[in-house]
Amino acid sequence: MMNSTLEILAAHRSIRKFTDQPLPAGLLETLCTAAQAAATSSFLQGATLIRVTDPESRKTLARCAGGQAYVETAAEFLVLCADLKRAGNYCEKYGKEFEGDYTEQFIIATVDVALMAQNLVVAAESVGLGICYIGGLRNNPQEVSDLLELPRGVYPVFGLCLGYPDQNPEVKPRLPLPVILKQERYNEEGDEEAIARYDETIREYYSTRTGGGHGISWSEQVAMLLSEKSRPHMREFLAGQGFLFK
Repeated sequence: MMNSTLEILAAHRSIRKFTDQPLPAGLLETLCTAAQAAATSSFLQGATLIRVTDPESRKTLARCAGGQAYVETAAEFLVLCADLKRAGNYCEKYGKEFEGDYTEQFIIATVDVALMAQNLVVAAESVGLGICYIGGLRNNPQEVSDLLELPRGVYPVFGLCLGYPDQNPEVKPRLPLPVILKQERYNEEGDEEAIARYDETIREYYSTRTGGGHGISWSEQVAMLLSEKSRPHMREFLAGQGFLFK
C-alpha cells in the first residue's frame, strides 16, 4: 500500500537545473535537523555539513567537480564530510589513545554521512525541493579540503545541491527487484535474463532522454566504470587526512 513517503522515495530524480527562488528562512536548518535524526553507528555522529554560499567558493567547487554549473546556481550547496576529528578531540580529555585511523572507523563515519544525506534528501523532496549529489568533488579532494579548511580526520564525501526544480526529468528505472533482493543467501539465478531485459529498458530511457544520441545499456555502463582506474589519488589523499586504514 502506497503512502506519501513511499511515493516521494519512488519519484526521486536528480535535478540539474534550478530556479533562482531561495529557500524560505529556516527551511535549511529544519532539513538539517531531519538529517541529524538518521541512524549513527555507536552514536558517533561522524558527519559534518558545510554550507557554502560565497559565489567564488561555489565557482571553485563547481570547477573541482568537473565543471558542474548547478553547483553555482542551486539555491543551496552543502559539502557533506566524514568527521572523526570532533569525537577524536575527546580522547585526550578522557585519557584515551586516539585510534581513529582504523578502516572500521573510516567506514562508520562515511556511512554516517550517507545515512544523514539520505534523510536530508527525502526531507527536501517532501517539501518540493530538488537535489543533486555531487560526487565529483572527489576529483580534486585536496583543493576542496584546502578551500573548506578541513582538518586531519575530516574528508569531503560528496556535495549536495538543493533548490526548486526548473526541469521535470523522468525517473531513471532501477534494476528489477529480484536482482537485488535475495532469499537466505547470495545467488545469481535468473539475474542474467532479468538484466538483459533491463538493459533494453535503460537503452530506451537514455535514447529518449538524449534525443537518440546515447542508447547505452546499464551493463555496458557499469562494465566501463569498473574497467577504468577511478580516482587513484583518493588513497593518498585520505592517508594525508589521517585515514590510514590499519
